Amino acid sequence: MVGKLHIIGDVHGMLDPLQELVKMLDIGPSDGLVFVGDLIDKGPDSIGVVKYVEGLRRHASFEVILVVGNHEDRMRRYLRNLKLRPRVATEQAARAPELERLREQLASEGMEFLDWSVPFYRCKTHDVLVLHGGIPGTLQDFPVSVEEANALTGREAKRFEKIYRTRFVNAKSGEFLALGDQGPADPFWAEVYDGRFGHVVFGHQPFLSRPAKFTYATGIDTGAVHGGGLTALTLQQGRAPTFISVGSERFTPYVLDPVPHPSN
Repeated sequence: MVGKLHIIGDVHGMLDPLQELVKMLDIGPSDGLVFVGDLIDKGPDSIGVVKYVEGLRRHASFEVILVVGNHEDRMRRYLRNLKLRPRVATEQAARAPELERLREQLASEGMEFLDWSVPFYRCKTHDVLVLHGGIPGTLQDFPVSVEEANALTGREAKRFEKIYRTRFVNAKSGEFLALGDQGPADPFWAEVYDGRFGHVVFGHQPFLSRPAKFTYATGIDTGAVHGGGLTALTLQQGRAPTFISVGSERFTPYVLDPVPHPSN
């Protein structure tokens, strides 16, 4: 990829801000557009967002990449369970009725956006690794390619798939902690990440005031579905990173400043 790299944070069904943001980015044919995941759920128009992104992928002059978020992963597991473990799928749908509603809508539209999504995206030109959640301190190896990641099975696959959900890690071991299991001393993963796999651009954790800069990571989920903005990070060789955030009424350039320890 020789042009600009535009990376958009968690959309969560917020179609209007997404369309406005893409227009503001003025994406060229040699550029790339990457979504950090969680296109769906929570917001008012998940199916509209998927249709719009599918349209970009099929018809735009630039490359479009969707990184798997925990909500895409949840939908994917639900679809798999419908075929292999119907009882488990029924339990999932009981806890989250939106799964079945979205499945029906996607099927009726003939969209298969989960099929072309990837677990991560590494751009050597701009020296970044894009993923949805974070990297537990116990993750010692990272797949060289998407194909290698997709070939993982069993415990190795489950260990790697924590990158979709990681927020806090155990202060002593660095192990992944499920949301709500962290204590006061357990850090946010990016606070202690040592850069072993390169600079990470991530979503998942909303930072409502501005994008979050850590030593080896940048968080760009600014909570569009929670009343914040929908943010894009643009990388261009030889220039400083730039941010644009589109809210419900206006767009605002963000200055990238460090933020305090994230709260839930």
